[in-house]
Amino acid sequence: MPSELPPLDPRSVWQCQSVEPTAVSLDEIRKRARKYQGKVRFRNGREYAAIAFVTLFLGHTMGTLHHLAMQVGAGMCIAGSWYVAWQIHRRGRARPVPAGSTCLGFHRGELERQRDLMLGIWSWYLGPLLPGLAVVTIGAGLANPGRLVRPWLFVGGYAALVAVVFLMVARYNKSCARRLQAQIDELDSMEKQP
Repeated sequence: MPSELPPLDPRSVWQCQSVEPTAVSLDEIRKRARKYQGKVRFRNGREYAAIAFVTLFLGHTMGTLHHLAMQVGAGMCIAGSWYVAWQIHRRGRARPVPAGSTCLGFHRGELERQRDLMLGIWSWYLGPLLPGLAVVTIGAGLANPGRLVRPWLFVGGYAALVAVVFLMVARYNKSCARRLQAQIDELDSMEKQP
């Protein structure tokens, strides 16, 4: 029948519906901010524990390695991991919610700071570890000429494994940054509500 309306797809119905603004109290924002700061503290604690483990493991391993390139590379990995720890402390630590502040503005700023940290993962986290890992990998290939039939195949395989892990870490951090941006957008929409 020509008088019938064309069927609407569910997506267009959903997009065209009116949305009632939801008001979130200042206490709820304060709770969210404290909860998020707790997550940041836990993440940083986990990273510090991993850095301590890497330092102890590679420090012990340096004494057992017989090839200078591997010893130097292990030392570079330790230095790179301590640089990461310093950056986490300097740029990524959880800041306490200041008393008497507008919690909304503080929480938004903290989300932006952590988002930017996640987006810059190559410059402060992954990048500083690459030189040491490269020297260790090449040193391992050079250190075992009689044991490894094809040392450069080992080096290439290990480098590919490191590349895959680093790309996965970068992708995960980019995903975290997108989620933080969604929270920032939500706070922005709350500020614009009358």
